[in-house]
Amino acid sequence: MSKTAIVTGASSGIGEAISKMLCKEGYEVYGIGRDFSNSEIAGKEQPATENFYPVVCDLLDTALLLETVKKIREHGEISLLVNNAGVGYYGLHEELNPRKIQQMVRTNLEVPMILTQTFLRDLKKQRGTIINISSVTAGKSNPHGCAYGATKAGLSSFSESLFDETRKYGVRVINIQPDMTKTNLYRHANFCEGEEEESYLVPEEVADTIRYFLSQREGLVATNLTLRPQIHRIQKK
Repeated sequence: MSKTAIVTGASSGIGEAISKMLCKEGYEVYGIGRDFSNSEIAGKEQPATENFYPVVCDLLDTALLLETVKKIREHGEISLLVNNAGVGYYGLHEELNPRKIQQMVRTNLEVPMILTQTFLRDLKKQRGTIINISSVTAGKSNPHGCAYGATKAGLSSFSESLFDETRKYGVRVINIQPDMTKTNLYRHANFCEGEEEESYLVPEEVADTIRYFLSQREGLVATNLTLRPQIHRIQKK
């Protein structure tokens, strides 16, 4: 089976950690991101990891995205798709604007659906895996973040239904719901993770969870997992 993966949001945070892990596991990884200039895995002039290929693309430019992944596909069939890219805006819903709402809906939900549809035939042939990085917010009420939570609830629902649709073809669909993680997801928020290590996850822990899932025998699927820090604590910026 081919070991070729696509990871969105690969230039930082969870996506970069997943990409590093997959490269170590022997995957050829095409990491999609908007800017790799500050990325460790891509390096400044050439990829720091030999089997990592940085792909600069605006995910919200659908025509460009489809053209980009078509070129990736020319190198071989994809056996692993990691829909990781996400954006969050927080606060009272009335204080958002249409642009922010559209950006969340399109990045967090539309793009994973489009990429999954694009590669699903390959993934069926490869008996491959789709990993969706959702959020703990998918399963609860989210005042001061109800639009973001709704997009992640949609992604989790999509994951569950997609597994039931594709399981007979051997496709694994894994939905991971991390809680507060130390990344730049909260750059638009007026809060961030707590100071104690027990109050947040780190991207490498999400990547390690995926490594474990991928190592399971064919026929066993962990379809949904929530990762949470021991302590619930946030602080204002």
